[in-house]
Amino acid sequence: MTITSSSIAKKAAVLALSAFSISVANAQDSGGFRLGVKVGATYSSLNGSSVSQIAGPNFNSELGSYKLGYNAGVGAIIPLSSDGFFAFAPELLYNRKGYEINSQQSTGFAAGSNISKIEFEQQRVLHYLDVPLLARINAGGLFFELGPQVSFLFGSKNKQQTTTKYTNGTKDKVEDNGTFQNYTGAFQSGSDKSDLAQFDIAGVAGVGYQTEGGLSLGLRFAQGFNSLIDSKDTKNEPKAFNNAFTLQVGYLLPLGK
Repeated sequence: MTITSSSIAKKAAVLALSAFSISVANAQDSGGFRLGVKVGATYSSLNGSSVSQIAGPNFNSELGSYKLGYNAGVGAIIPLSSDGFFAFAPELLYNRKGYEINSQQSTGFAAGSNISKIEFEQQRVLHYLDVPLLARINAGGLFFELGPQVSFLFGSKNKQQTTTKYTNGTKDKVEDNGTFQNYTGAFQSGSDKSDLAQFDIAGVAGVGYQTEGGLSLGLRFAQGFNSLIDSKDTKNEPKAFNNAFTLQVGYLLPLGK
């Protein structure tokens, strides 16, 4: 039997193609455990029937008035099926949430003051540790998430700024991050969180895309179910809930199958 160079080349090509097919199949197998990091932007606000009690009468709950923050932490994907289609996706995140209020005054100034407008801006920054415990469906790179989230409020910061604009085009800015009046009528320091509930429970839903290499982009929404107003001494249970959109970039590496 004569073995020619062309037959050797054909066999080598077949073997190379087979090896490539096997490697692609293994690369597309998302059934393994993954661990990595996540970071992104948070767009948050409050909703509920008693929001004005905590945020004041000038609060605007429209989407364009949400507060911009950020989030960062670690996440894992734990397969629940051999092909990775069903998985459990827990995370531990630092999330900078809160709300902001913007209002302005354009009339009622004293004669000769040369004031054209006064703008007021107040932010309440809420520092949370979020623990999402999500069920996940992986469908060819596209993924869907749904599940509960437990959160711990470990810090709060009140920021206030007043901008006075004059008729000659100049303006003055004054920041006051000191005491403020909370929904009970009491005054507290800008970093005090005693008027707020320490824990929150939310429902989370999200969608995103993850590459075979582990790079992902996801968008999710979280709606709080536990009132942010600390109502342990209140009979009427006032309602004001956290809600937030998060856009995350992740990098989760496979660590085994």
